[in-house]
Amino acid sequence: MKNHKGLLLACALSLGVTGGAYASEVELRLSHWLPTQHALHPTGWIPWSQSISEASGGRISITIYPSQQLGNAVDHYDMARDGIADITFVNPGYQPGRFPIAGLGELPFMITNAKAGSRAFDEWYRAYAAEEMSDVHFCMAFLHTPGTFHSTQPIRVPDDVSGLAVRPAHASMSRFVGLLGGTSVQVPAPEVRELLSRGTAQAVSFPWDGVFLFGFQDTVSYHLDLPLYVAMFMMALNKTSYEGMSAEDQAVIDEHCTSEWAEKLAYGWAQVEEDGVARMAALEGHELYRPTEEETALWQAAAEPLLDAWREDVAAAGHDPDEIFHSFQQIMRSHNSLVE
Repeated sequence: MKNHKGLLLACALSLGVTGGAYASEVELRLSHWLPTQHALHPTGWIPWSQSISEASGGRISITIYPSQQLGNAVDHYDMARDGIADITFVNPGYQPGRFPIAGLGELPFMITNAKAGSRAFDEWYRAYAAEEMSDVHFCMAFLHTPGTFHSTQPIRVPDDVSGLAVRPAHASMSRFVGLLGGTSVQVPAPEVRELLSRGTAQAVSFPWDGVFLFGFQDTVSYHLDLPLYVAMFMMALNKTSYEGMSAEDQAVIDEHCTSEWAEKLAYGWAQVEEDGVARMAALEGHELYRPTEEETALWQAAAEPLLDAWREDVAAAGHDPDEIFHSFQQIMRSHNSLVE
């Protein structure tokens, strides 16, 4: 019996269970759709969960369910809303038009980095999250390091996207691909390798090290060496789960749903992605093309209509896009994370 208990404990730890397995008063399920090899799992969610357990004196335990075990990546916001999981990892860009204010963070040439940028983005979005994500208890928002196009044929200027089938990172990149004359093929990140292997798409927008993590580095040989866009992510809690906690336990959760924690959660992943550029450059048969100033200006000009479209979407939702954009610029600039 003793050996059986040891095996159970080992299995629990591999999934990120924190706190006393038998003494916890609050047991929470955290669902995400990334593999456990992804930097966010060991450097983000596990230490975050352990910190919550320690701060609660073991009253709160969190079991992590990775790799879409509880549901598809696209569904993670609704999974938090419906209580399929207590805490979920959400990519709002997987649901076009649903979160128009947050969509500002997705636009190309807006945010320079994912470290201080995550703290800044979270600080900015907190003013709008309660209304825009009213179905859930908003915890925090963070970013990945700027990504770019990785393709089976050269993409150097905007016209090169015309005629290509592209897997975009999110709704804004999908709209961008359309403006450039390409066709979007939208699938969650875990399905990109199969998409490229079948030849259904010739390009993807992706952060650098993610290409290795999801295993399609042998499929795409051309890389646009330009910090084009970021993707935003949210941690969402089921409202009933949160409201059912004691005030003391709610305070522990609140202390771990902050702009400071947003930066901490993103930091390890950001470092891995930053190192991914050099890792890609070291591969034989790969071209990393850095656009000239004139070519970069072409990319920036091609992206300008996206901001106009964002303003229209936000106004249609009953908000003031000018006020929101000004707030975004101020906060991102204060953290040296705004593309100027």
